[in-house]
Amino acid sequence: MRFDAEPAPRSDDPADPRRRRLLGLLPLLAGLGGAGCAERHASTAASAPASAPGTLTPVASDATAASSTCLDFDHLWRRFAAQCVQDDGRVVDHDTPERVSTSESQTYTLFFALVADDRARFEKVLDWTRHNLAGGDFSARLPAWQWGMREGKWGVMDPNPASDADLWLAHSLFEAARLWQVPAHAETARAILRRVQREEVVDVPGLGPMLLPGPQGFVSQDRQQWRFNPSYTAVHQLRALATHDPQGPWAVLAQQGVKMIQAVCPNGLAPDWVTWQRSASAAEGGRWLTHDTEKGDVGSYDAIRCYLWAAVLPAGDPVRATLLRALGGLQPWLQADGPPPGRLSTQNATFIEAGPPGFDAVALPYLAALGDRAALGRRLARLQTALAQPLRYYDLVLMLFAVGALQGRWQCGPDGLLTRRAPARYPTAPLDSTCRNSPTSA
Repeated sequence: MRFDAEPAPRSDDPADPRRRRLLGLLPLLAGLGGAGCAERHASTAASAPASAPGTLTPVASDATAASSTCLDFDHLWRRFAAQCVQDDGRVVDHDTPERVSTSESQTYTLFFALVADDRARFEKVLDWTRHNLAGGDFSARLPAWQWGMREGKWGVMDPNPASDADLWLAHSLFEAARLWQVPAHAETARAILRRVQREEVVDVPGLGPMLLPGPQGFVSQDRQQWRFNPSYTAVHQLRALATHDPQGPWAVLAQQGVKMIQAVCPNGLAPDWVTWQRSASAAEGGRWLTHDTEKGDVGSYDAIRCYLWAAVLPAGDPVRATLLRALGGLQPWLQADGPPPGRLSTQNATFIEAGPPGFDAVALPYLAALGDRAALGRRLARLQTALAQPLRYYDLVLMLFAVGALQGRWQCGPDGLLTRRAPARYPTAPLDSTCRNSPTSA
């Protein structure tokens, strides 16, 4: 599916008011470390209209929620909730024919609700996920990956779990237990991790412990090839899981994820999928195939998260520096004025297809971490233009992660644990007057 966006006109005139506003915001975006943590005690998210299970929630008509040009986490959260989250806790991707919900969409939303201190919505999303994707009991089964309309009926479309969603689920539950003081959530998270360790962590010959993308379908029948998704191993998240569950394999998996990125990014570009090929000789172990056996050498909608997870690590973290060096090939593509690449050949470093606005959002923390202020300003200009247009589910997800990190609404320490900050009051000029006039930034 193609998500092209028209490039925004470039302005190098220092007198241009929009350029002045953008440059005024750059000090806020200069780095991701050092922000304080002030817990927020009142939810700012509006409730979605009531809807029966399996029905779609109408998109909010409120201009602030639905079409604001304000690049602000809380505005984006309200927009996302109005567009994608039903009152019963189901998160819907309206751009798919089956109006699907995925374990990814449900667990990402849990994280955003936690950052927004929207406890009521967190519990509704959690309940819907438990009852519809996990058969009512997370200790009995991991959530099914996909749910939607098939042959005229709502229900599970693909029962195979997705390990990245499983980790986001456990991570959000642990952090909710800590920040909201709900011990039961931590017990649920431990039960989920036990199943992940049993069903999705494997010891690969010649490689060591690795996180499979899911329990089924990623190991060849002759057990000579294993397929992995590099974006599934977010170091900050695995560190947090290791803090909460120090006896588990999470710290080792974080180290393995870094080694994988270093090994599988030709030209500094992350692929969506890679394959580990076992060698005929046991002494040689095996080797990485960056031209995946099924998906080829494409870097696209999965791989974009690799750049994001690297950038949100604490400033000064040596692992962040290591990952940014390994992923440096995207930077030159972001220094021009046009849309970011949405699909690349990682082997040949060739452009295949333009990317959506969410990729511009990921570029913000990535470029901030690299210290590329000029490219950062251009991506900000493109994003402000894009915000006035309809946005899709994944664009909003990437924006919430990236903008929230840049504003300090969420950050992770060396131990991976989450810190949240109250909505910014904009010590310098905001991008748009809708930010200045909003109740969360007044």
